Amino acid sequence: MMTDRESSDEEGDHENLIPQNARPNDAVKSPNHRSPFAFQIADDFRSRVRRFNKVYLLTIFLPMVILLLYFTTDAKNLFQIRLPVPRDVEDSNNPSINRMREAELRALYLLKQQELELLKMLKNSTLINDSANLTNTSSSSNGDGLHSLSSSTLADLQARVARQISLNEQIQGSLLSSHESGDVSLDSNVSFSGWNSRCRKADPKFSQRRTMEWKPKSNKYLFTICLSGQMSNHLICLEKHMFFAALFDRILVIPSPKVDYEFHRVLDIDHINKCVGRKVVVTFDEFAENRKHHLHIDKFMCYFSLPQPCFIDDSHVKKLKSLGLSVGKITAVWKEDVKHPKVRTAKDVLAKFSTDDDVIAIGDVFFANVEREWVMQPGGPIAHKCRTLIEPSRLILVTAQRFIQTFLGRDYVALHFRRHGFLKFCNAKRPSCFYPVPQAAGCINQVVEKANTPIVYLSTDAAESETGLLQSLVSWNGKSVSIVRRPSRNSAEKWDALLYRHRLDEDPQVEAMLDKTICALSSVFIGSSGSTFTEDILRLRKDWRSASSCDEYLCQGRVPNIIAEDE
Repeated sequence: MMTDRESSDEEGDHENLIPQNARPNDAVKSPNHRSPFAFQIADDFRSRVRRFNKVYLLTIFLPMVILLLYFTTDAKNLFQIRLPVPRDVEDSNNPSINRMREAELRALYLLKQQELELLKMLKNSTLINDSANLTNTSSSSNGDGLHSLSSSTLADLQARVARQISLNEQIQGSLLSSHESGDVSLDSNVSFSGWNSRCRKADPKFSQRRTMEWKPKSNKYLFTICLSGQMSNHLICLEKHMFFAALFDRILVIPSPKVDYEFHRVLDIDHINKCVGRKVVVTFDEFAENRKHHLHIDKFMCYFSLPQPCFIDDSHVKKLKSLGLSVGKITAVWKEDVKHPKVRTAKDVLAKFSTDDDVIAIGDVFFANVEREWVMQPGGPIAHKCRTLIEPSRLILVTAQRFIQTFLGRDYVALHFRRHGFLKFCNAKRPSCFYPVPQAAGCINQVVEKANTPIVYLSTDAAESETGLLQSLVSWNGKSVSIVRRPSRNSAEKWDALLYRHRLDEDPQVEAMLDKTICALSSVFIGSSGSTFTEDILRLRKDWRSASSCDEYLCQGRVPNIIAEDE
């Protein structure tokens, strides 16, 4: 049963309903109807209150937001259009970068001043050197002390100054690269040709040569006999025999391969005749053909009497006789010891050895000390139209050039590093010339630095244990230097094809002459003191005008830092 409240409420609701088909006026006439104007006024009032509240809140908070934005935001940047700014413009506004740029410009100014002073030094040293060469004096009256320096010291100074100028320009270029676009090149208007390296070509002074004509009589001969040492000794002996032959107006007879080395494999015999312009040397076979009815040494006059006449033993006499050559009595014309040779002149020799006999011999003259300056001068003592009379054959020369083109290039240091049997030989001398490998490497490093080239050609008889250690110790500018040796024959390599085709390969004497030739063509040469192999290379370098002011003996002027005791 519903309560009274629930009944009355339900009825009230039904009374407030408007029938579906009722007209509006019918509803108005309902006894429980309220006026619509009262609801409208109330609604309008509430709407106005809400609008007032919104305006009030906006009025209060909007100024606060504006003030907050004003104090926390840069209005200029907020409404400014930002365009890309070049990097240099940005940097120009950076004080630290500006200070760095100022320092760079100051450094450039100081470097330029230094460069100018170095150029003055370089030019002044050149003038002093030229003046010293003209006056040939070792002192100067201007008090600057530079005239007292040797020409080699001046060349060293010039090279060092030139390198400092080059370094100066590199630093300037590096600093300018941050200010300029693209590559920066500096030109000091000075040519450094010949100054970048302290090793200039030595002047052989060919114009001052003292020469004599070699005009032999067609039926007069001097028979060459060379016994001491190996091939290099024999070549020096042959050169001295040529001097004696020219003095005596005789044709020189080259020894037979049966009693001496096969000279025709390493030398071009006919080259000598072409250079002199007449027949001045003949092979033994030619001599035998010309003298087939009288193959005899008419007079055997000995230059050396000790330790035995003509420095010849019975074994060699037997070899000569085996050629069908008869030998007369061997006699000494004066007292001369190979261990203590006297200084002799051309007049001394002519006075003792002049004879009208057709064929003469004077024995081994390797140790002869006759007109040394004349004989040893660049180009030799005999007038000729070539660079030198005794030089490697054409095949060996071209092969050496091909090797250089393949492995070395134009600029390289050549080293003759004599070791086998050299320890005892050198220690018998005072001072010794046998250096420990580390000390030798230090000396080589100094020459490589002066020569300004990072490659060394090595001619040596040393064991691999020594050459391997040497390779590990030789360096230049903090980097290891390549040490090159002639490789074993390889059919894929063509640099030695000429020797192979002419069956000259694997001949020890040909290989030795090839090594000499490569060393003789180098930019700078380091030799072994006391070695005739080295001396023959130095002779070729003088004659070929390839000698350098930096050529020297290994560790020249130094004493080995340790010397073993005698046995």
